[in-house]
Amino acid sequence: MTVGIATGAARGMGKACAARLSHMVDTLLLVDRDEAGVRAAARELSGTGGATVEPFVLDVKDADGIARLCARAAELGPLRAVAHAAGVSPTMAEWQEVLRVDLVGSALLVDACRKSATEGTAMVCFASISAPLALPDTDLPADAVLDDPLHEDFVARLRQAVGPDLEDPGMAYTWAKRGVQRLVRDQAVPFGRLGARICSVTPGVIDTAMGRQEAETHEVMALLVRSSALAREGRPEEVAAGVAFLLSDEARYVTGTDLVIDGGVVAAVRSGGVSVA
Repeated sequence: MTVGIATGAARGMGKACAARLSHMVDTLLLVDRDEAGVRAAARELSGTGGATVEPFVLDVKDADGIARLCARAAELGPLRAVAHAAGVSPTMAEWQEVLRVDLVGSALLVDACRKSATEGTAMVCFASISAPLALPDTDLPADAVLDDPLHEDFVARLRQAVGPDLEDPGMAYTWAKRGVQRLVRDQAVPFGRLGARICSVTPGVIDTAMGRQEAETHEVMALLVRSSALAREGRPEEVAAGVAFLLSDEARYVTGTDLVIDGGVVAAVRSGGVSVA
C-alpha cells in the first residue's frame, strides 16, 4: 500500500499535483495550512482516482507537524511520491516569512522525507523562474549560507550575506527559490543512497489565484508572458504533468535536477528577446 504526499494541496498547482498523485498511490495525504480548503479538496478528489484521500492540516514551517505527517505516512505504508508545492509569494508575506516558508519549510520537509525514503521513493519540490531570471547560475558568496537553511540563525545570516536587498519580499522569494534548487541538487546523493530520487520544477507564470495576485502588483509578469516562446500563461495541470513524470517510474534515472515549465520565458530572456531590467 503506497503513500503519497501533496503539499499546498488546497488550490492551484498543489491541488493539480494531488489530482495526478491520486492515480499513482494507494493513499494520498493532502497537506495545507488552510483547513477548510484542504478538507474540501480531499472531498473533491476522493473517488476520482484509485487512492484513499486524507487531509492533513499543516504549516510547513512547523517541524513537529512535519514529523507527525511523516509518522502518519509511515503508518499507512511506504512513501512512494511527494509533491511539495506549498509556499507563499512576495505579496503574501514579509521577507522573513517568505524565507521561512519557501526555503526553511522545504528543507524541513526534505529532511523528514529523506528519513522516510525507501527504494522507489521520489520527491519533487517547487522552485520559480524568479531565481534563474534574477540571479546567475554561477556560485555566489551568499550560497554558503543559503545551503544551510536549517541553521538556527539562517534568516539573520542570509540577511548579512545578501545585504539590505533581501528585505524586499520579491528578492527574498528569489533567494528562497534558488535555495530550493540547490537543496535538491545537494540532496540527490543522500536520497540516491536509499534508492530514492529528488528533483525540482521551476514553473513560469501560471494561471492560479496566487499568480494573478502577483501579476496585479508586478507588471513585468505580463511582459514575460507576451514575450515568451509560447506567449501565454501556463495552466496548473501542465505543471502537474511535469511533476507526475518526475515522480513516475518513467523518470527513474532522473534525479538532482530541475525541470523548467515556463512556456519559454527563461529562454526568451536569455536569448535577448525580452529584458526584465
